[in-house]
Amino acid sequence: MKNSIKELESIAKKIRCHIVKMIGPKKAGHLGGSCSIADVVTVLYFNKMKHDPKNPKMPDRDRFLLSKGHSALVQYAALAESGYFPVEELLTLKKLGSRLQGHPDMLKLPGIEANTGSLGQGLSIAAGMAAAGKIDKLAYKVYCVVGDGEIAEGQIWEAAMSASFYKLDNLIAILDKNCLQATGCISERFNTNPLNEKWESFGWHVIECDGHNMREIIESLDKADSVTGKPVIVIANTVKGCGISFAENVASFHHGAMTQEQYELALQELGGK
Repeated sequence: MKNSIKELESIAKKIRCHIVKMIGPKKAGHLGGSCSIADVVTVLYFNKMKHDPKNPKMPDRDRFLLSKGHSALVQYAALAESGYFPVEELLTLKKLGSRLQGHPDMLKLPGIEANTGSLGQGLSIAAGMAAAGKIDKLAYKVYCVVGDGEIAEGQIWEAAMSASFYKLDNLIAILDKNCLQATGCISERFNTNPLNEKWESFGWHVIECDGHNMREIIESLDKADSVTGKPVIVIANTVKGCGISFAENVASFHHGAMTQEQYELALQELGGK
C-alpha cells in the first residue's frame, strides 16, 4: 500500500530520528549523508519499491543498493521501519556482535543486496543485477544511490557506459547532490559538475528533482518507469544533514560527533524524545 505525502514526511522524520539515536552523543557517525538522502529512501521503501520483509529474497523484488555505503544508517532505519528486523536493534549499531556494521553487509542483515562502501563499486553491481533481470526475464527495477563526491571514482563511469550500451532501462540511479564531501565543497575538492550534461553524454536519461520534496521525488521515479531503451539517473538536489539545523550544509558532519546538547536539539527538531 502506498503512503500519502504527509505519511511519507512523517516516516522520513522518524528515520532521521533513528539516525540520530543510532549515532548518539559524543560518538562520530555519518550523519550528514544519511540525512540528505532520507527522503528519497523513504519514498523508495514506503511508496515505490516492490519488496516484502517476510520474503526478502523473492525473485521479482525490486533491488536497492546504497553505493555510498557509509550512509548505511538511513537504510538500516528504513529496513527496521519496514519490518525486516526489530527497531530496537538499531541501537546496536557498530557494537561487538551486531548485525549493523558501519557499512551494509548482505551476509548479516536481511534486505541488504550487496556489500557496499568501497566507493564507486555500487553502480557496477547494480548494472549487473539489472542485466541479470533482463536475462532472467524478471520485471524488477534496480535502484542505486550514488554520491556526488563518489562519482569522482572512475568505476562509476565504466558502469555508466556499460549500462547505456546494454540498454538497461530497468536501472535507476539516484544521485545525492548535496554538494559536500568529507573535506569540504565538492566544487573546490574535485568538481564533478556539470552533472546533467555528463550523464546525458554517457547515454542516460536525466531527471532532476528537489530531493526533499516528496511529491517531486515520487513524480521523478514514476517518470523513470516510462523511459525505455536507456538507464535513468535522478539527480536529487539535497542538503547535507537535512532536518538538523546545526548539521545542515556543514562538511564536518559528514562524519562527525554531536555534543549532548546537539543530540538533544536534533531529537527535539525531529519530534523525537
